[in-house]
Amino acid sequence: MRKFKDALYLVTDSTNLDEKEYLNRVYKACKSGVDIVQIREKDKTAREIMRLGEAVKEITDKFNIPLIIDDRVDIAYALGVGVHLGNSDIPVTIARRILGEDAIIGASAKSVEVAKECEKDGANYLGVGAIRPTKTKVITKLTSVDTLDDISKNVDIDVFAIGGLNKDNIEILNGLDISGVCVVRAIMQRSDADIAVQELKQKIKCIRSQC
Repeated sequence: MRKFKDALYLVTDSTNLDEKEYLNRVYKACKSGVDIVQIREKDKTAREIMRLGEAVKEITDKFNIPLIIDDRVDIAYALGVGVHLGNSDIPVTIARRILGEDAIIGASAKSVEVAKECEKDGANYLGVGAIRPTKTKVITKLTSVDTLDDISKNVDIDVFAIGGLNKDNIEILNGLDISGVCVVRAIMQRSDADIAVQELKQKIKCIRSQC
């Protein structure tokens, strides 16, 4: 069952930001209407991610926004939040056993076959991409809009497009029946993160309606 519609999913990136400014941008984004936040910090230690997670959770709790930790089921468990799993991470079934039935567990998928398997294993949502080339530190192959569309039509859980998407190219998703869009730099590299969120939310509303 899909729970999100026209959702904006923020994936954090602390590149070139000190912690104060990082948290300031996350706060602005949450206050302006981000629907989900994921902490994805590939270059930080477990202890650093844990400490950052505690600080971000104070913000997301204030605005009643779900918080997700990338990869690290142990940190997600410690914080009492959700987790996003890639293809090389532990299986969704094991994460579900550890985190419990109420936890939000997301998974990455680049094909209908993998998407169906993740759904069967108990994932709540799928991140599909990269739709466009990305400058983040995550190495990934591009996924076509047609594949994104096929995945969305073949699963009943939420499907989010991710990878290189911003207010200037998001129109390529228009007409697709997806739950929302994940962005990184389009928010985190903007000092006016609140304005960035407003611009993106307006664009995302047009994906289904093609306004």
